[in-house]
Amino acid sequence: MRHFHLSFYLTLFCVVVAFLFGGIQAVILALVLGVLEVSLSFDNAVVNASVLKRMTPLWQHRFLTWGIVVAVFGMRLLFPILIVAFATDLSLLSVTAMALNEPELYSKHLHDAHPFIASFGGTFLLLVAFSFLFDDARDIYWLGRLEQKIQAIGKVDAVATTLALLFLLVTYELVESIDQKDVLFGGVLGIFLYGVVSSLDRFFQIESEEEAVSSGDIIKKGGMMAFLYLELLDASFSFDGVIGAFAITRDIVIIMLGLGIGAMFVRSLTVFLVNQGTLDEYVFLEHGAHYAIGILAIIMLITTHTPIPETFTGLIGATLIILSLLSSIRYKQKNTVGLS
Repeated sequence: MRHFHLSFYLTLFCVVVAFLFGGIQAVILALVLGVLEVSLSFDNAVVNASVLKRMTPLWQHRFLTWGIVVAVFGMRLLFPILIVAFATDLSLLSVTAMALNEPELYSKHLHDAHPFIASFGGTFLLLVAFSFLFDDARDIYWLGRLEQKIQAIGKVDAVATTLALLFLLVTYELVESIDQKDVLFGGVLGIFLYGVVSSLDRFFQIESEEEAVSSGDIIKKGGMMAFLYLELLDASFSFDGVIGAFAITRDIVIIMLGLGIGAMFVRSLTVFLVNQGTLDEYVFLEHGAHYAIGILAIIMLITTHTPIPETFTGLIGATLIILSLLSSIRYKQKNTVGLS
């Protein structure tokens, strides 16, 4: 339970603030939002853990501490305000005042920005899924021959980016003309940022392997790029959560408190999975999470023109995680019996 101490402390703090702000009803709403955030982001925690396990303990700690500030105040509060300010040509102060005093109008503007947000998150998460599915270093396959054939596609140069662009262009053609510019800009931005972060991360890994010396600067930069990658990954997951939260409450303060609780527990769960070696023990969990992320990415692109309930998306992710966990348990039992 030590991995979740900070999460419980933050939850207690948020509950007290929610009670002072709006009484017991505000507390209930904040806790409901927190539970929903965790339930919809378990696949995020698994993928985060696959990245976090190769980071130093220092950067793992920073992800859990600095990262929560970025996640709650940056991605779930400030960035949506920036998007609305950009879309409406209003100042940040005006949009902040709108979020606090006119939450229904703020919610409308945020919903209007959904095509951009969904396109950005969809292309970014699609490339995250492709990076795993096309990885030729994998030698364990959850879906057997099918997964091997998918992996073989990765040998084609720039196939992941090409497919992401194809999905983006199809989405561009399907959305209304008024949203096409936002969809195209958001999708290209998602592809661009993924390319920048993943390329720099690989560059620092290669450099550290070639030098084979104790270079604190390289380790620091490599950890920084992985940290940035995780924050972008979290952003891709969180934007739709912010928009969906308005279906439960229009109060931006309660939304921030509730999603903050959920974000902290997702981070604690990520560190728990790393420290317990869960991904090594349950070998198909990572597979299930990346398939869930790939489906989520496609659903996000679809929602630019056709609404899909978040509950449906969450159920698909949860189902894949559970199936991959059960497959991992059977795999572990089979290999244990074989060794004995």
